[in-house]
Amino acid sequence: MSLINKMLQDLDARGGPGAQADRQEIKTVLAPARSGSRAVLLGGGAAALLALAAGGWLGWRYYAAHRPPAAPAAVAPPIVLVTPRAGVAPAATAAPATALAPMPGAATVAASGAPAGPETGSAAGSSAAAGQVALPNPAPAAERSLVNRAAVAARSAPAGAAADRVAERAAQAERKRIAAARTVERVDSELSPAVRAESAYRRALGVLQEGRVSEALAGLERALQLDPQHEAARQTLVSLLLENGRTAEATQQLRGALAADPRQPALAMLLARLQVEGGGPAVETLLRTMPYAADNADYHAMLAGLLQRGQRNAEAAEHYQAALRLAPQNAVWWMGLGIALQADKRLPEAREAYGRAKAAGSLTAELQAFVERKLEQLAR
Repeated sequence: MSLINKMLQDLDARGGPGAQADRQEIKTVLAPARSGSRAVLLGGGAAALLALAAGGWLGWRYYAAHRPPAAPAAVAPPIVLVTPRAGVAPAATAAPATALAPMPGAATVAASGAPAGPETGSAAGSSAAAGQVALPNPAPAAERSLVNRAAVAARSAPAGAAADRVAERAAQAERKRIAAARTVERVDSELSPAVRAESAYRRALGVLQEGRVSEALAGLERALQLDPQHEAARQTLVSLLLENGRTAEATQQLRGALAADPRQPALAMLLARLQVEGGGPAVETLLRTMPYAADNADYHAMLAGLLQRGQRNAEAAEHYQAALRLAPQNAVWWMGLGIALQADKRLPEAREAYGRAKAAGSLTAELQAFVERKLEQLAR
């Protein structure tokens, strides 16, 4: 084209009709040539487009025939949050209690927080067994909000479930206890009061061995309500009250027991000792129960000593003699008899009583010296 333009320019420069005719002739000659080249160019472009389209279609068919199956959509696994117990260091709970299996398309994250690369996908099973957790790809904002709410619910669920389990176990234990108590009450209601009192007494002893004093006291009182003449329950109850410094309650219990049944010498002696310490009518207490303690040497000796303290020496001598008939080898009682007889001006009998006390040989050195001095006084 540059050559043709140059020729046209030369003709124009020369001018004249001939030049004009030559230029028209050149245009006429060149017109068909330019039209033909444009058709060739258009045809070549169309062929190229068809070739590209055919190549793309064939490539797509090849890709569709050989492409791998599409992976299923990743499903976000549940998020498990493990809350360490009180007193446990955070490092002890680094690995969750249950590892989550890795899902397709999910990034495997170790417990330490470092993400694993694509090359670690084949080892996903072993990583999960080692305490790793598989997390899904980042979700949209709405999905992340749902995940956050689920995480909060999961975090609060274990504590609530544990509390519910503890409450349920406590309720079951309470139901069992109530059922057992009702069974005992049903069985007791079918027995006589004496048998029921003995059962209550045994149960009280059992809880007493476990150190539950308050329950033991309640059980003993229950036994005495069923059978006021249960002497063992009464003595145990009074002993517990005295051990816990509840002397007034113990005295009241003893008085009530003897008022209901004076045929309990052991309780009368215990009440008399408390009355001596508190300034009560100890002698009267023993005298009321004396008819039921005729064969009790200790009872006679205790009453004799209290009578002697009250300057009732003749009565004291009688009870010393009753006690010595039951236990003739008691040197202390022989000495007490000698003191009572000497105070009652019965000197020969007093000398004999002192002699029996010295001969028994069971007195302490101090009491032995006292008896020897009394014998010297009576020998003058």
